[in-house]
Amino acid sequence: MELVFDRLTKEYGAKIAVDRVCATLGPGVHGLLGANGAGKTTLMRMACGVLRPTSGEVRFDGAPIERMGGDYRALLGYLPQDFGYYPEFTALDFMEYLAALKGIGRRAARERSLELLAAVGLSGEERRRIRTFSGGMKQRLGIAQAVLNDPAVLVLDEPTAGLDPKERVRFRNLIASFAQDKVVLLSTHIVSDVESIADDILMMRAGALVLSGRPGELVSKAEGRVWEAVVPAGRVEELEASLTVSNVRHLEGGRALLRYVADEPKVPGSAPAEPTLEDLYLYVFRDGAAGAGSPRAARGAHFKEGYHA
Repeated sequence: MELVFDRLTKEYGAKIAVDRVCATLGPGVHGLLGANGAGKTTLMRMACGVLRPTSGEVRFDGAPIERMGGDYRALLGYLPQDFGYYPEFTALDFMEYLAALKGIGRRAARERSLELLAAVGLSGEERRRIRTFSGGMKQRLGIAQAVLNDPAVLVLDEPTAGLDPKERVRFRNLIASFAQDKVVLLSTHIVSDVESIADDILMMRAGALVLSGRPGELVSKAEGRVWEAVVPAGRVEELEASLTVSNVRHLEGGRALLRYVADEPKVPGSAPAEPTLEDLYLYVFRDGAAGAGSPRAARGAHFKEGYHA
């Protein structure tokens, strides 16, 4: 099973939203990381066939999805950023309605709907009208409907928006259990959402794919670019304005431990620190980095060792 992006490009007039993205996704969780406006949603809409690319194509098991038509939609599960629902429907009514649209028989639809509502923590809420749900409950319902047809390809666009930390952990466990025999593409700007469950990670900046690989491989690219220094607590605000700071921990005696990312130490007394995926994310998307606002330039931005996506 394989989902391929082949030089996938989307242009709106002079604006390049997605720029020649190439990737091959097999079974497992593929985390798509990028700041807001990086082109993630546009890429995912093309992956679902909702948006037609300007050039390039998406293929599933060798077949262009445009030619597959309904056959591709039948094996696709999709949770957009703002999924539509009928506010007067109950959660169970909504799930069974979508099951009918997907061609699932009535008895199987009831069993599958109840099973998924329980899996996302909505057991006991099946008969409540959706309009009475909190934002987090609606998002959990969206996750349930996305996997209703046991899809081979599952596309989730910012799926943890509106979820509290406990719900996010539940979501990650749920996706990990679903992903064993599926291609899962999960877009987010929250590193912790993918750090523990992603088999590999793709980083987008300004429409271009700038990094991709397994989490451990990517983190190693931040070696020698993460620093810690003890500074007077009164200097923290000043340093935050000039550095890409990932963490501040206040110490006794009016001091603070400052963690920041940079190509070289910027604060006297800085010592190298073990990098994390969040450090790498901050490094790639730090203000003023090469390629901000330009897909062509972003594609050319790279680390000193010469890595290119």
